[in-house]
Amino acid sequence: MNDSEDPNDEVQYHLEVGPADLADAVLLPGNPERVDKVTALWDDHEEKAYHREYRTATGSYDGTPISVTSTGIGSPSAAIAVEELARVGADTFIRVGSCGAIQPEMDVGDLVITSGAVRQEGTSKEYVREDYPAVSDHEVVSALVAAAERLGYDYHVGLTMSADSFYAGQGRPGFEGFRAAGSDSLVEELREANVKNIEMEAAALLTIANVYGLRAGAVCSVYANRITGEFRTEGESRAAETASLAVHLLAQMDAVKREAGVDRWHAGLSLD
Repeated sequence: MNDSEDPNDEVQYHLEVGPADLADAVLLPGNPERVDKVTALWDDHEEKAYHREYRTATGSYDGTPISVTSTGIGSPSAAIAVEELARVGADTFIRVGSCGAIQPEMDVGDLVITSGAVRQEGTSKEYVREDYPAVSDHEVVSALVAAAERLGYDYHVGLTMSADSFYAGQGRPGFEGFRAAGSDSLVEELREANVKNIEMEAAALLTIANVYGLRAGAVCSVYANRITGEFRTEGESRAAETASLAVHLLAQMDAVKREAGVDRWHAGLSLD
């Protein structure tokens, strides 16, 4: 193997980051352009690397160290990001993205906090058997809910479906009206099963994080409601702000756990 491709190198092959470039907690938007919208909410930041779709910056939010790395579109590139970020010391990951809602009561601009994900992508299957669950870390979910409450943003908590394609895999027509097998009933079947939204990265992120014993979760802004037909690019900064505040709250939760001598956050503990 060429030394430049060695996954055990300090500076990572795809992300071009090393241990000194990152905080323990990393936000994961898809679009590299979204990094600027995330860091605009922080106290300060410095760009650390930009290679391919992977753009990384590190700074602080309300005094808490925090990083952001864009992952590009889809689970394969998101998995590379998690692998390489974990190799240089990151242990907490929050996807910050956009999604399509599939419950009629969900409005464009609302947030969806993922409690678990339907693994309709292929990347996670290369890590573990198909009946292994993709679940968010309960501390991350708690922090995201607390952050959304403090910020006064409308949010929903529930299951997300992650697909590998934007068109056929999400029940949309392809080129010249092509319809994939089962696409006509896909959204309705998911809606009836109380799945909240569809996106393309959460299931792989959650699966890989659980396999490696890392903390992960996801918060997405609703850009479209597939049931009502409403569409607007709205709420992007709300997801970023909620995730940033969640990292700050997780740091406080970790401090309380250390003081109490416990390993996991629970209802008997409280934040100031």
